[in-house]
Amino acid sequence: MRLLLLGCSGFVGRELVPYLLELGHELTLVSRRQQPFPQLTGERFSSLQLDPADPASWQHDRLDAALARAEGVVNLAGEPIADQRWTAAHRQRLFDSRVRTTELLVAAMTRLEQPPGVLVSGSAVGYYGTSLEARFTEASGPGADVLAEICRAWEGAARGVPAACRLVILRIGIVLGPDGGALGRMLPVFRMGFGGPVGSGRQWMSWIHRHDLCRLIAAALEDPAYSGVYNAVAPHPTTMARFAGDLGKALGRPSLLPVPAPLLQLLLGDGAQVVLEGQQVLPERLQAQGFGFQYPELSAALAAATSPAAP
Repeated sequence: MRLLLLGCSGFVGRELVPYLLELGHELTLVSRRQQPFPQLTGERFSSLQLDPADPASWQHDRLDAALARAEGVVNLAGEPIADQRWTAAHRQRLFDSRVRTTELLVAAMTRLEQPPGVLVSGSAVGYYGTSLEARFTEASGPGADVLAEICRAWEGAARGVPAACRLVILRIGIVLGPDGGALGRMLPVFRMGFGGPVGSGRQWMSWIHRHDLCRLIAAALEDPAYSGVYNAVAPHPTTMARFAGDLGKALGRPSLLPVPAPLLQLLLGDGAQVVLEGQQVLPERLQAQGFGFQYPELSAALAAATSPAAP
């Protein structure tokens, strides 16, 4: 397939882009960064340095031509959630980078006589809000906090796609990989023997190994049976305390020193809720559809993500 990729030049994209190329797809990557993958060359890969949240980018001739040629689109655009304090300006960037980008993409697709046949668009398990007790499936309603509001608007923008375009929305959990995301930030501390649960340790973590997420995105692009909303999480969510214990075992290091909640709140402000609160989310639709997780269990996922051969 000829694919247009947005928001795929970071942590997930480092595995997704080579994986899609291995599967034989032709890719055009839109990124604010210049040459995010300089090691990738060839006729089936090209990149455009543009900001997809900027309306002017959608008047660019090369982007217009790439979208017109595309048979499928992957939209994972969005500023990192927990990398800094949530000032009013940062909250607006979180919103615009997701919602505004998706609105502009959908508007550009709507103008085409023949839009791409499928859009795989990102969302997050933050859609459900947070809870220590509730279990969420795709049929559960949205929460009422800031992240839930962003996710509702993000998904609402994606639902404006032309009727001829099959829409797949992935509510993505915590993605596990050694070179970024939550695990990437935790690994140096744990390897020094100072790791432990964050906050109370009772909060839920709904996670997915990065390779399974890449496999899911590829399946959603290629298989017309995929349509609508899916929880992109492994079938066995865990608590933060269990996650810290399993990570310590995978590394052969202790995991007894908790990270105090007030310290995270001081550093991240509202963004601390991403790791201090959580939700127990189940991939009910993926399991009903027969998606086979390569890493359904946390211990195996952490062992793969922390092995010397991990990408």
